[in-house]
Amino acid sequence: MFVFLRYLINKYPHGSQRTLEILPGFISWSFILFPVWGSIFWPVGVAYFIIAFNVYWLYRSLTLAVASVMSYYRIKAAEKYDWMGDVAGFADWKEVKHVIVLPTYKEPGNILVRTLRALGKQTIGAKQIIPVLAMEERAGKDINDSRIKQLETEFKDKFAALIFTFHPANLTGEVVGKSSNAAWAGMEFRKELKKHKDWDINKMTISSVDCDVALHPNHLADLTYSFLDDPNRYHKIWQGAIVFYNNIERIPWPMRVFNRIASVNNMAQLSRPDRLINFSTYSMSLKLMDEIDYWDTDVIPEDYRIFFKTYFATAGKVEVEPLYISVSADAAEADGFWSTYTNTYEQVKRWAWGASDDAYIIKRYILDDKAPFWDKTIRVFKVIEDHFMWPVNWFIITVAANLPPLLNPTFSRTVMGKTLPQVSSAILTLSLVSLVAMIFIDLKARPKVEGLPLWRKIFSPFEFVLLPVVGFFFTALPGLDAHTRLMMGRYMEYRVTEKKA
Repeated sequence: MFVFLRYLINKYPHGSQRTLEILPGFISWSFILFPVWGSIFWPVGVAYFIIAFNVYWLYRSLTLAVASVMSYYRIKAAEKYDWMGDVAGFADWKEVKHVIVLPTYKEPGNILVRTLRALGKQTIGAKQIIPVLAMEERAGKDINDSRIKQLETEFKDKFAALIFTFHPANLTGEVVGKSSNAAWAGMEFRKELKKHKDWDINKMTISSVDCDVALHPNHLADLTYSFLDDPNRYHKIWQGAIVFYNNIERIPWPMRVFNRIASVNNMAQLSRPDRLINFSTYSMSLKLMDEIDYWDTDVIPEDYRIFFKTYFATAGKVEVEPLYISVSADAAEADGFWSTYTNTYEQVKRWAWGASDDAYIIKRYILDDKAPFWDKTIRVFKVIEDHFMWPVNWFIITVAANLPPLLNPTFSRTVMGKTLPQVSSAILTLSLVSLVAMIFIDLKARPKVEGLPLWRKIFSPFEFVLLPVVGFFFTALPGLDAHTRLMMGRYMEYRVTEKKA
C-alpha cells in the first residue's frame, strides 16, 4: 500500500498535493452535511452517528477538564519555584545563551518595549539572552528606524546582544508572513554566530516568540534547567502555556469568552502529551534548528510545520516537552467592537489554515521509512483529527440531533426518533463538567485587574452563556472558511493581527 502511495506522490507531485489539500474541506463538509441528507435517506445511521459522536465529545470534554486542573496547579508551582537554584547545580550554566527571535511588522514600539522588558527581568539574567528583532523591510524605513531608536535607547547594553534583521520584500518562492521572516532572521543570526567565539551552538537555545508576548520571569530559567538536565536536549521542543490575558479585560464580551476558553485549553494541552505540539511561542536547541536549516519560507503556519520537519528529519526522535509556565500574550484587539471581532475572526482563520500543513504532513508520513511506524501514525492521526474536525464539532453537538426527527416525519414517530434529542442532550449535559472546570481555572488563572467594576467581577462566570454563539463565530465559521478556501485553491495571504498600543 505504502509503495503504491509513494509511487503516486513521486509521479504526480502537483496532483497529490492538490488532492491532499482538498481532503480537509471534503471531510469536514461531509461530516457537516451527513446529518442533513442522512436524516432523509438513512435516519437510523445518523442517529447512531450522533450518539457515538456525543460520547466521543464527552470523553474529550472530561479529559480536558482533568488536564486543565492538573496543568493549572503545576503551572502555579513552577512559576513560584526557584529554578535558578537548580540551574546553579550545573557547572556550565553560565555558558548557555538563549536566542529569542521576535518577528515583527508594524506593531507599536511600546509593545516591543514591553516584550523586551519582560526578557530583561528573567531570573537567568539578561546577559544570557540575545533578542533578535526580525523586522520586515516592507514595513518602511521610517517605521523600522523609529522603533530601532526607541529600543536601542533602553536596551542597547541590556542583553548579551541586541540584533536587528530586515527581511527583504518579494523574495522569489516565499510566502509573506511570520515563518519566512523568522527564517531570514535565523539565517542572519547564523552569520552573527560566527563572529562570537564565546558563543557555543551546542549550548544555545532558539525561541520563536510572538512580539506581544511577555515571558514569565522564570521562563528562561526553567528552560535552561530543562535544556541542561535532558540528555536528549537536541531532540526536544519546549512549549509553555499560551494565555491571552495581557488585555483580556479590554476586549468586548464575545471575544473575551473565546480567548478565555482558548487560554484554558492551551494550559490543558501541557498535560496531554498525546496531543502536545508546539504552538505560537516555543523553544528548541539552536543545534537542532541549524541542522534543519531553520523555518520554511513558503508557508503561513510555521509551528506544526517546524515540529514535523524536525520529527521526520531525526527519524522520529523529536518530542515536545511541556514547560509548566504561562506565556502571556495579547488577545486580538482593535478599535471598536466590529474591528475587534474581525481581528479575532481573521486570527482564528489563520490558525485553522494550519490544515494546509496536512498535505505536507501526510506526504512526509507516507514517504518516510525511518520513524517508528506506530509513533508517527498516532502523531499524524491526532493532528489530522484535530484539523479535520475543527469546523465539524460545533454543528454535530448543537443542531445535528434535532435534524432526523425534523427532516423525516416517519422517523420522528419511532422510539429512536422521539428519544434521540433527549439522549443526545443527556450525554452533552454531562460534558458541562468540563465547562465548570474551565470557568474555575480561568477565574483562578486570570491576572487581577485594578479598577475593574464590581459588576464585571460578579458576572464574569456568566459570560460563558454566550459559548454556543462564540463557538460558531470563532471556531466553526473561521474553520470552515479556511477549509473551504484550501479546498477551492483560494490560498490565504498572511494577515498580521493588529496590536493596540
